[in-house]
Amino acid sequence: MPVVNIQMFEGRTVEQKRKLVADVTRTICDSLGVTPDRVRIMITDMPRENVAVAGVLNIDTISK
Repeated sequence: MPVVNIQMFEGRTVEQKRKLVADVTRTICDSLGVTPDRVRIMITDMPRENVAVAGVLNIDTISK
């Protein structure tokens, strides 16, 4: 059973997430030859302040 974890910044709509999981599921099924009922996808929405690159919080690098 394929299990996919998707981490992304919060702010996407439910419709965007529906499209994402449908597209990812279809691609996994095509690539691995499994049926959609075998695919599990977990989405984690992360606030920008919870991500850092090179020791700097992401929110501190965004132009204001």
